[in-house]
Amino acid sequence: MLKNNKSALFLTFILLLLLPTKAAQLPVKAYSSLPIMSMVRISPNGDRIAYRAVQNEDDYLIMKDIATGKIIGGFILGDINPSHAYFVDQNRVVLIGSTHKKIMGFRGQHDVSSAFIYDVTTNKVEQLLVPGREIYRGQSGLGRVAGFSEDLQYAYMPAFVGDRGTTPRYNLMKVDLAKPRRISTAERGRHDTRDYFLNAKAEVIARERFNNEKNLHTVEALVDDKWVEIYREETEIMTVSFVGVTPDYKSIVMLGSPDGNQNAYYTMSLTDGSLSDPIFYQEDASIERVLKSKQRVVYGVRYSGFRPDYAFFDKRLTQTYKAIQQALPNNTFRIVDHTPDWKTILFYMEGDQSSGDYLSFSGGEFNFLASARPMVKAEAVANVREYSFAARDGLNIPTLLTYPVGKDASKEPLPAILMPHGGPQSHDKISYDWLAQYFANRGFLVIQPQFRGSTGFGFEFTRKGHGEWGKKMQDDLTDSVLHLAEKNIIDKDRVCIVGWSYGGYAALAGATFTPELYQCVVSINGVSDVERMMKTERRDFGKDHWVVAYWDKIIRDKNLDEDFFEDISPVNFADNVKAPVLLIHGTDDTIVPLRQSEEMADALEDADKKVKFIEIEDEGHSIDKSNNSRLRSLQAIEEFIAKHISN
Repeated sequence: MLKNNKSALFLTFILLLLLPTKAAQLPVKAYSSLPIMSMVRISPNGDRIAYRAVQNEDDYLIMKDIATGKIIGGFILGDINPSHAYFVDQNRVVLIGSTHKKIMGFRGQHDVSSAFIYDVTTNKVEQLLVPGREIYRGQSGLGRVAGFSEDLQYAYMPAFVGDRGTTPRYNLMKVDLAKPRRISTAERGRHDTRDYFLNAKAEVIARERFNNEKNLHTVEALVDDKWVEIYREETEIMTVSFVGVTPDYKSIVMLGSPDGNQNAYYTMSLTDGSLSDPIFYQEDASIERVLKSKQRVVYGVRYSGFRPDYAFFDKRLTQTYKAIQQALPNNTFRIVDHTPDWKTILFYMEGDQSSGDYLSFSGGEFNFLASARPMVKAEAVANVREYSFAARDGLNIPTLLTYPVGKDASKEPLPAILMPHGGPQSHDKISYDWLAQYFANRGFLVIQPQFRGSTGFGFEFTRKGHGEWGKKMQDDLTDSVLHLAEKNIIDKDRVCIVGWSYGGYAALAGATFTPELYQCVVSINGVSDVERMMKTERRDFGKDHWVVAYWDKIIRDKNLDEDFFEDISPVNFADNVKAPVLLIHGTDDTIVPLRQSEEMADALEDADKKVKFIEIEDEGHSIDKSNNSRLRSLQAIEEFIAKHISN
C-alpha cells in the first residue's frame, strides 16, 4: 500500500509532470524507434533484472545488477526476434524468440519459435530444442515450456516427434538445461495432444487434446498410470482454454465456457472433472491473461479493457494494485514481473506524461528503473481520454481519443486520423501507442473506436461482430467520424483512415465502401481479399482445422451466400475509391501475406487510382525487427499524410 513519505513524494513528483505544457514537434525517429528497453524481468531474489535493449541496429539481452546499475552479462540477439523471457534462477534466463526462415522440405517461409537459455556465469546461450534431433522438422512452435524439475536442472517441453512422412506424436521432452543436446521423452503423447500439465515434482498430471477431424476437445488426467477422461466437448472451435494449475496441483484452470464466453475463471478437479463456481468474473470485461509462475501455478488474472485491472487470490495484492491505480487514474500500471514471493513487483507505467516507464514496487515504495523511450519527453506525450457514442443502431461504442498537445478542440474542429485496431478480436488500451502519439504530435486528433467485435468489453459485445466484416463493424467506424464531426470536434473534410492488419482491411473497406468520407487511406499489412485469405488458411491448415472454422465463424457467421467473401473484399471494389491510398507491407509477413497488398495495388492501378505501394524487406507482421524498417514506414506515412491532408 502507499503509506510512507517516499511513496507520497514519488507520486507528487509524477503529478507535477502532468501539468499541461506546449510540445515541440519531435523528429520522426523519436516515434519510429523501438523502445530502448523492453521485456524487463526480475530475478528470484529481486537484485537483478534482465531486459531487451535496442541500440541503433543492435539488439541485446542484458542482465544488470539493480543496486549498482552495473551490467553483469548479456548477448547479441542477432536474428532472434524475442517475445518473452523469464529467470529460471539467479543466473539463468529463458528467452522465447522466433526467426523467419525456410523449413527444409516444406513450402514457403515460416516464423519458427524456439526457446534459448542464457547462463551469465558462463556467458553462453544455447537453443533448448532443435528440429532434427529427434524433433520433427516441420513444426514452427518449439518455444513452449510446461515446467521445470525441482532442482531446476531440466525443462519439460512439448514437441512433435517423428520422421517426415509419418504422423508425429506431440510428446513431452525432458531437456538438460546444462547440456541441451541431452533430451529424452518424459511422456508419449498422440498426434492430437495439445498440452501437458505437471505437478511440483515435474510429474505429468494431465494432458489436453483436440482432434480436428473428429471436432473433439478433451482433457485427460493421469490416474494410477492410466489416462482418465475428465472433460469432453464436441466442437469445431475450442470454446474453453486450459491455462495452468492450482497451488495444490489438484485442479487445472479453465477459462471460458461452452457458449464461448471468455469472461470467467474456473478450476476443474483432476479427480472427476467437476467445475468450481466462477472464481474471477466481470460481465463487461474478459480475462485476457492469467498470472502464473514458471511452473504454471496461477496467482490471479488480468481483466481486459481500456486499462488493466487485476484480481488475485491474495486480497492484499488486489488492494495494493487498486491503490496504485487510483493514485494516478490517467495512467495505466501493467504488472510485467514479480519475485516468487510477490514482495517486489515490476510495473510498466504508461499514460499522461509517460511514454513508458519501468518501476519496481517493494515495501510500499516505488523505485524508478528506466524509461523505454527517452527520446519522447514527458511534455511531448499526448493525453489519451475515454469517449463513447451511440452507433446508428443504438449500440454504445467505447472510444479512445488522443488529443494533440497544445490544441483545443473547443476552439476549432481538429483534423483527424481514424485508426481502427487489428485483430479484429482485440482492443486498444490507454497506453503509449507510438503511431497514435506520432499523429497527435503532428496536430491530429486520433480516433480509436472499439467497434463491435472488439474484445475487452464483454462477451456479448465481441459476439455482435460475428458476420459483420465490412458491414456493421465498418458502420461503427463511419459513425465515429460522423458523430465527432456533428459535435464540431473534428473537421469532416480533413480525415484520414490508417490501419494495421484487420485495421488495414478496415482502412481499405473505408476507401471502397464509404469513399466520400476520407481524404486519404493508409493500409499497413492489411487484408484486401477475404476470399483469398480463407483459401490461404484452408491450404495452410487444412479444411477441417479449427483455425479455418474460427475465421469462418467470425467473418461469415451463419451467412451461406456463396458470394459473401467477395462482397466484403475491398480488392473487388477498387473502382469506388476516391482518396489516394498508401499500402505498406512487410515481405516476410506470415499472418497477412504480401500478396494481399500486391493485388490491391494492382487493382487500384488498373482502375487508374492514386496508389503508392511500399514493401518493407525482411520484416514481418509487426514491422519490429529493425529501427530502419519502422523509420522508413513512418517517413512514407508522414510524406503521404502531409501531401493529402493539412493539419
